[in-house]
Amino acid sequence: MIRILVTGANGQLGNEVRVLSSGFPEAEFYFTDYDSLDVTDTKAVREWMESVRPDFVIHSAAYTAVDKAEQDKEACFRLNALAPGIVSAACKDFSARMIHISTDYVFDGTASVPYTEDHPTNPQSIYGLSKRDGELACMENPETVIVRTSWLYSSFGQNFVKTMIRLGHEREQLNVVYDQVGTPTYARDLASAILSIISQSSVDPGKWTPGIYHYSDEGVCNWFDFALAIHELAGINCRIHPIETKDFVTLAKRPVYSVLNKSKIKSTYNLTIPHWLESLKKCMDIIKSS
Repeated sequence: MIRILVTGANGQLGNEVRVLSSGFPEAEFYFTDYDSLDVTDTKAVREWMESVRPDFVIHSAAYTAVDKAEQDKEACFRLNALAPGIVSAACKDFSARMIHISTDYVFDGTASVPYTEDHPTNPQSIYGLSKRDGELACMENPETVIVRTSWLYSSFGQNFVKTMIRLGHEREQLNVVYDQVGTPTYARDLASAILSIISQSSVDPGKWTPGIYHYSDEGVCNWFDFALAIHELAGINCRIHPIETKDFVTLAKRPVYSVLNKSKIKSTYNLTIPHWLESLKKCMDIIKSS
């Protein structure tokens, strides 16, 4: 029986791992969140590690309020930069393999082809900077797998999909930017990929290949297209107007282009990734039935 410790268990990804854990009988899961484990507390993390002695740690705890981070830098860096270093060091000392979740915001968004893992990082926001520093802290442990993802959504928590559904019911018209391009990622798909990596590495320890990987669903769209698809699937009759980023002011700067090249993770771990629209339909069915 392998032991898996999950941080940030009440977040989108953590909740999806919890859902899928029932189909993973070969593992014993330990789900923690801020109320049970403060990942910025070295002593608390080491006590958990000593108690559980996990084989794998899925570190999904993060500060994700992108705009708020611009005015809350200290808290953002504590959770996104300090905490990964603490967890990574504990994993190294207790011989656990760590999977750390990062973001497309580590890039500046100026590319014109999908970002590979070796493309130079150049974050343009406090959130992006903190996640980049978290990656660097994790790299101090050579047994860490870092997975960057983008445009994450789920039936759990707050996200773009749920916001579009709520606003679509409340308003007759919405403005959504069309000049930011990327790929929506269903958190359940990411959770499935992570558990597949763990499963493969448990059966064959030589399969574990540390390093940075990119994971998002397949395909490309902009936020306007994404919003249209959400409303169509939800049966919402709301007029959506495409606008430019300059006309939608936010505290944090978003990458204009953040499509991720997923060739590395697909070939290394033999993953098949669904198209974003296919996965959106599955998530929407869950939301509509809840």
